[in-house]
Amino acid sequence: MAASKSQKSSNDELAAVLPETTWWKSPQLRQLNLCLFTLTLFSSSNGYDGSLVNGLQALDSWVEFMEYPSSTWLGFINGMYWVGALVSQPIAAWSCNKFGRRPCIWVGIVLLVVGGILGAVAPTATVFIVSRVVIGLSSGWVSNAAPLLMNEIAYPAHRSISSAMFMVGYYGGAVISSWVTFDTRTYSSSWAWRLPTLLQILLPLVAIPGFIFTPESPRWLIGKDRVEDARKVLADLHAGGDLNAPLIAYEVHEIQGAITAEKEATSSASYLDMVKTPGNRHRLLITVSLGIFSQWAGNGVVSYYLTMVLDTVGVTQTKDQLLISGCLQIWNLLFAAIGAVAVERAGRRALFMTSAGIMLASYITITGLSGSFAQTGSAPTGTAVIPFIFIYFAGYDIALTPLLTAYPCEIWPFALRSRGVSVVWLSAIGALIFNTFVNPVALSAIGWKYYFVFVAVLICYAITAYFFYPETKGYSLERMALIFDGDDAALPSGMEVFEKSGDAHDDNDDEKGVDTVEVERV
Repeated sequence: MAASKSQKSSNDELAAVLPETTWWKSPQLRQLNLCLFTLTLFSSSNGYDGSLVNGLQALDSWVEFMEYPSSTWLGFINGMYWVGALVSQPIAAWSCNKFGRRPCIWVGIVLLVVGGILGAVAPTATVFIVSRVVIGLSSGWVSNAAPLLMNEIAYPAHRSISSAMFMVGYYGGAVISSWVTFDTRTYSSSWAWRLPTLLQILLPLVAIPGFIFTPESPRWLIGKDRVEDARKVLADLHAGGDLNAPLIAYEVHEIQGAITAEKEATSSASYLDMVKTPGNRHRLLITVSLGIFSQWAGNGVVSYYLTMVLDTVGVTQTKDQLLISGCLQIWNLLFAAIGAVAVERAGRRALFMTSAGIMLASYITITGLSGSFAQTGSAPTGTAVIPFIFIYFAGYDIALTPLLTAYPCEIWPFALRSRGVSVVWLSAIGALIFNTFVNPVALSAIGWKYYFVFVAVLICYAITAYFFYPETKGYSLERMALIFDGDDAALPSGMEVFEKSGDAHDDNDDEKGVDTVEVERV
């Protein structure tokens, strides 16, 4: 009840200072949304890779170049990308707190360009695998820093949707990859696979001009006692440069108060702090389980081994396999965007539970149809699997795609936020590496019967989401602690509803290092 009252009070305060405007009529919000769109493009390399290797398996020139990979060797080729990401994630999390979000994204961009070019010109299979490790290292940097920056610069009223859009960019890369591979399948030279490999750097490179104009996180700046720099960033992005706008006064006061309260509550911010309090242990359970479910829900089989899955149901022509893959990625992009847009209106719990129900029902059907095809060899039965793969991914896309980074980003307090994002990726990558090596072996050994494992995992996902994933709809980043920590939450001191009544800050306050705001009760 206390949390609900505090949430209502916070919402009332925010509503009182938010200008009545729509984003397309506001120059600063159009600029901000361009920055946010730019950041979504940095998730494209992960999606591109997931679709790329799947497509390359259907190209004879690549299969020959990689020395006709068996199931184990194929798992190794896929897994090395994620080994690179696994290594770089903890380093990126520390660096995001130490040096800021923007420098870490630049490191990721450089590594991606190097890895993409190296893979495209690789003279041997070994060099190609090294290029995948380098691109994986890039993923660790970008996938940690970019969602943090999106969360921390977003307009308050749009934060939930903006944050959820980050992983939608994943499927932007997947769409390009699948259709480029479909087009190059007719090339007689090695460029049939070299060109798709090189184009992995396309969307991140397109994003660079917009990223140049994207500022550093105001929350990171305040955490480094650069309050006036943060105020300038917030004013430019949220209030057309008006440093005295009530909204800016409110945001600076709330962010600074929350970060100060966190520092007073704990003198450190390490991974060990994630298990010290009941609230943090609850956050950690959500973060780890979400990362694992994002890869053990059965999507890994289809994402990286769609070719093998289609082989098991009688769809063996290269053109047909690549065409299905390309259409599936467009479908994924559409439903991931729908999930991201609905995240605030529908709520997180509704999306998680709907996702679990759709995936479970469709995966049971896929398993039954695959088993029937294995026994009868009926072509119509095998073909019937395809629409249920699409239905399954609609369920996956509406929750596990947009909320994979958005949910951990919002539930962790500022001091542990980068580590929280790192943990969800470490969990996902660990699960994915396991799947990458096990899935091709299991599919080769027992075929469709392997799907029963994922049916069980989906049941666990539904149960976990129902009992342990709370609704966070309507809470600001600084007030999210009310859900997990209750009376022990590290929050800014009580705030009044803002009404502009003169200068919102005084130069003398800056000298004290504390932001104070004159407010009038309404």
